Amino acid sequence: MTEGTSGGAIRQMYDYLRDEASQPVDTPSQGPVTKQTQIIAIYGKGGIGKSFTLANLSYMLAQLGKKVLLIGCDPKSDTTSLLFGGKACPTIIQTSSKMKEAGAELSISDVCFKRDGVFAMELGGPEVGRGCGGRGIIHGFETLEKLGFHDWDFDYVLLDFLGDVVCGGFGLPIARDMCQKVVVVGSNDLQSLYVANNVCSAVQYFRKLGGNVGVAGLVVNKDDGTGEAQAFADAVGIPVLAAIPQHEDIRRKSANYQIIGHPENQWGPLFMELATALGEAPPVLPEPLSQDDLIDLFDGSDKTSNYVLEPARPEDMCPAAKLDKPSLEVIYDTV
Repeated sequence: MTEGTSGGAIRQMYDYLRDEASQPVDTPSQGPVTKQTQIIAIYGKGGIGKSFTLANLSYMLAQLGKKVLLIGCDPKSDTTSLLFGGKACPTIIQTSSKMKEAGAELSISDVCFKRDGVFAMELGGPEVGRGCGGRGIIHGFETLEKLGFHDWDFDYVLLDFLGDVVCGGFGLPIARDMCQKVVVVGSNDLQSLYVANNVCSAVQYFRKLGGNVGVAGLVVNKDDGTGEAQAFADAVGIPVLAAIPQHEDIRRKSANYQIIGHPENQWGPLFMELATALGEAPPVLPEPLSQDDLIDLFDGSDKTSNYVLEPARPEDMCPAAKLDKPSLEVIYDTV
């Protein structure tokens, strides 16, 4: 191939890619999810209450006659602790390693446990400083596939993911279309909404690459009534599926590993409403906010407005005398 022919082929490829990139992105389906099993990934900032929300939500779904699988994808492995009364669940990664060392084969009974119609398991992860949490997620799902994940029969599969870790492993369900929709858990604080906004950005990014995952909505946890989370949901174009109030009774019962997502509990109607909304909410394509627009959701009366960034200068970084470096250039006197 001549250089001219090679250059022409490259230009032709560039033109093809530009044309493909200019095509409009399909919008997510706005109708009800038709696939029998709804696989839903729940994201949120660490400590925002994903595990609390999921344990009670999954329990309520089971009480409504649904067959539910809850999978903890947080290296802390605490998603199922509330469901099982504070008892730690053996993780898939650790258990599979032990079974491999012993020359035994891993079975579903080694890693999956159940309570009142809810089936639950933890992927687990490496100890701090001893591995990549995202790689652990990928390895965990590879193990699930070997155990027959794609053949299991559930109405709902709920995946609990950290939202403030941005490596590829934690974005797996969005990047690989492993779920139909995403739910974000946040509160009326900037950091949790920053994470929620990042998740919306990830959904938008992978939609542009041909993905199909959308956002079903936002769950507001520890709602103090100030309204920033609702304003965020309105701004990015997603619904609020439920608002769980900041209440001492909820805090105390959660700390004591008590399930409140039960029809006979005073908070039962709240989780019943969330369970219904979760199933019916269509996956939508959000419009994430810029950093400035996100900050503007909060009251700006106590902050400096219209501040102009002042660039730093080299002389600001070190004494001026050090900036006057002698030249190494040789200067010859002219006659």
